[in-house]
Amino acid sequence: MRTENSAITSNPIAVTTPVASPSSGVPARKTLGGTLQAALGVAAFSLTFPATAWGLEGFGPWSLVAVRCVLAALVAGGCLIALRVPLPARRHRAGLAVVAAGVVVGFPLFSTLALQTSTTAHAAVVVGLLPLTTALFSALRIGTRPSRTFWTAALVGAAAVAAFTVQQSGGALSTADLYLFGALLVCAAGYTEGGRLARVMPGWQVIGWALVLCLPLSVPAAAVALSYEPVHLNWHGVTGLLWVAAGSQFIGLVVWYRGMAAIGIPKASQLQLAQPLLTLVWSVLLLGEHLTVAAPLTAAAVLVCIAVTQRARG
Repeated sequence: MRTENSAITSNPIAVTTPVASPSSGVPARKTLGGTLQAALGVAAFSLTFPATAWGLEGFGPWSLVAVRCVLAALVAGGCLIALRVPLPARRHRAGLAVVAAGVVVGFPLFSTLALQTSTTAHAAVVVGLLPLTTALFSALRIGTRPSRTFWTAALVGAAAVAAFTVQQSGGALSTADLYLFGALLVCAAGYTEGGRLARVMPGWQVIGWALVLCLPLSVPAAAVALSYEPVHLNWHGVTGLLWVAAGSQFIGLVVWYRGMAAIGIPKASQLQLAQPLLTLVWSVLLLGEHLTVAAPLTAAAVLVCIAVTQRARG
């Protein structure tokens, strides 16, 4: 099968939001499809923290991160080989290294270390600041200029998330919070650089090559980590590992980048304001965690902000 005929080939990512043409319904359908795909990506990402918590029941933190990178790279590499995708141009390799450092290694590592002492609910709310962080990186790196309304709604949403975080942690930041803030920064950088590269290559290939690029490091890292950290194979541990490797690390990023291709980085990033809310639901259903009264109030505020940012011209 040739690459250009593949059903998973993405369009270049638009750095501004496409505007539907009044004379044709195609752009509107494309925007709707992009929103749905980005939303599917968010849904996949929302399971990452609960799946990581499950994975930690069977693997050590370093083993979990390294093995998930190896498994995801094998899936991505298989797709690249099957579709006979040529190697990326040399000029794109530095950008792919940023994506690899941020999305493939940095975010999984920092968030996994944080989840050793933090609940998934708390971690999800802290990482709720990711949309605003991504928008800021996008403005600095790519030069996107969202509207004032967009920024106001994004800041209000971020403030709601920050207030919830401070209230939950008793006004003091823990080591887990520092790990999570580090995860925010590296992930936003990886998303932004990935969005820039996806203007010149399909988005799924961006994450695919970033994963493959990490293989020379992730394979020996997995071997060393597994030799030092005990492994207790159980249903939760294996299921969590498989999800973070295939669902979060590859499939979720494929539909996420395709969604960004249709609706632009700023608006796609704001859909992630719903991610902590979904993770809160999963933390209750899958992990039995208990939520405070502040959770539904934060949910309402964030959903309003999503509605405003989706209507604002970015």
